[in-house]
Amino acid sequence: MYPVELTIPMSKDLTAFGFTGLASAAEVDAALGKKEGTALLVVNSVCGCAAGMARPGAKMSVQGEKAPTNLYTVFAGVDKEATAQAREHLLPYPPSSPSIALFKDGKLVHFLERHHIEGRSAEIIAENLKMAYDRYC
Repeated sequence: MYPVELTIPMSKDLTAFGFTGLASAAEVDAALGKKEGTALLVVNSVCGCAAGMARPGAKMSVQGEKAPTNLYTVFAGVDKEATAQAREHLLPYPPSSPSIALFKDGKLVHFLERHHIEGRSAEIIAENLKMAYDRYC
């Protein structure tokens, strides 16, 4: 677990942009279990690919015509309970942080694992997500 003080600026990178931070299993289930609408979940991390690619890519992706109805985030290594519960919603994929998931009507429909994020620009990640929004949002 990381000290919360260390990760506050990394969390605020998304929450100040309009993402809702989820801190408990119940909050995760309520957010991701909605049977109507779309939700984007960013599993945040302290790593460089979260800072340089995942968070900027996620923020860029929601600035187009189509975007998910709800924006959420959990922080791996900080929000232990929430992250564990989010990972239940991400099955059958193994734990991955950072990662970005799109849900529609409570079902996982698009997922970017860490290996899809590493080595790619924020713009490529945003474009990948926008293609998913065109299909599901």
